[in-house]
Amino acid sequence: MSSAMWIAVLASAIGTLLIRLLPLLWMRRRLKRLDGEDGVEAMPQWLALLGPMMIAAVLGVSLVPHRLDAVGWLASAIGVLATLAVWYRLRSLGWPVVAGVAAFGAVILIAGMR
Repeated sequence: MSSAMWIAVLASAIGTLLIRLLPLLWMRRRLKRLDGEDGVEAMPQWLALLGPMMIAAVLGVSLVPHRLDAVGWLASAIGVLATLAVWYRLRSLGWPVVAGVAAFGAVILIAGMR
């Protein structure tokens, strides 16, 4: 691997560590400062909103196809429909993602064969 690749891997590793470590250290300090309060009560309100906001952002980015042609839009629509159908049937988190990715990939592969 080239040195640029190693630098990118190292930067990704450090970024991933900091994303997990900094909130942990910040919350630990906050809980020490608010000694008498329960952990849930000490949690700031904005932190509870962060998870749903991230999921909405990922969903928004996922709905816009990478290819802005008919095949890209069709593959995205079929992937979303497959995801929703499997989620409605199983009510789980993993299998709907697998079904959506498989449906998306199948449409791209079939369109590429033509």
